[in-house]
Amino acid sequence: MSGRAAGARIRVVLVEDESAQRSQLMSILQVQGDIVIADCSSTAAEAIELVATTRPDVVVLDLHLRDGQSQRAIEQIMARTPTPILILSTQLPDRHAASAVEALVAGALEARQRPPRWTPAEGAELRRTVRQISKVQVIRHPRGSHVPGQPRGTAARVGQQPVVAIAASTGGPSALVTLLGGLAGLEAPVLVVQHLDPGFTAGLVEWMSRVSALPVEIAGHQQVARPGRVYFAPGERHLHYAAGGRLELVESPATTHRPSADELFRSVARTAGSAAIGVQLTGMGDDGAQGLLAIHQSGGATLAQDEASSTVFGMPKAAVGVGAVTELVRIDKMADAVQRAVREVTRA
Repeated sequence: MSGRAAGARIRVVLVEDESAQRSQLMSILQVQGDIVIADCSSTAAEAIELVATTRPDVVVLDLHLRDGQSQRAIEQIMARTPTPILILSTQLPDRHAASAVEALVAGALEARQRPPRWTPAEGAELRRTVRQISKVQVIRHPRGSHVPGQPRGTAARVGQQPVVAIAASTGGPSALVTLLGGLAGLEAPVLVVQHLDPGFTAGLVEWMSRVSALPVEIAGHQQVARPGRVYFAPGERHLHYAAGGRLELVESPATTHRPSADELFRSVARTAGSAAIGVQLTGMGDDGAQGLLAIHQSGGATLAQDEASSTVFGMPKAAVGVGAVTELVRIDKMADAVQRAVREVTRA
């Protein structure tokens, strides 16, 4: 876990086996003085040991090390010395995007495309990402404590078509693996917003299709959402749920995140009312809080991942803060909670 004092420099372990890239990244990261390279490694095995002894604030790791052990490095670092990890890849958005999503599931916090040539703007964005994830308190494994859920106060209307809307950001892929794997037989469409670089969306969906109990696809404009299927919002488009169960993909409004959790939740509240089930998973920031409140106010069920099992409790905490959450659930129990909420809508 990061224990960096306010104002202290961000110490980075850089894992890169190409000397030219290593030198360039060192210059880019250290140019403003608030980020310092604590040490460098060119192999996964060395990186695992180096992180354990150096205890950096952030690990920046090449996803495609020549030794082929990048994924193992992530898994071992998160098991032995949990540290915020940023992965870089030159091979996006091609078939290697799935490997990037695997890295996020293994515990990496963020994945970014490494450009052929670093521009000043791209260097600034890299530093911004390092600063952002250095603030994240990462965990080794979800802890087992359970926060008892509060009873839902508004009964769902019987006989309506339920719809499940899920939002996640940092730590979301891992949480989604657990949640989607437990939704077998669900009699509702599932709509998902995951904050992720657009280049990784196809890889995320490919990965989730292998672990989900339900079929998974990228949502299409004017597509009718069918019960028992999972629809992911594509990059750079908001996902809305409209009358007749149709999905709409729109570019406006201009929000910090596109797709936006708030946009999805608000549309589900408008269209499904008390048949809506909103789920706020782990993530940084407050996207989704107001939208989840709209579902709550419409009489729908609102669930949020508890702090103990969240990689980052920011989004769930923001939703709790505005009074949007009726039940806090640890991630290994979330699928059961969603199944239960859907049954309450559909029961005779």
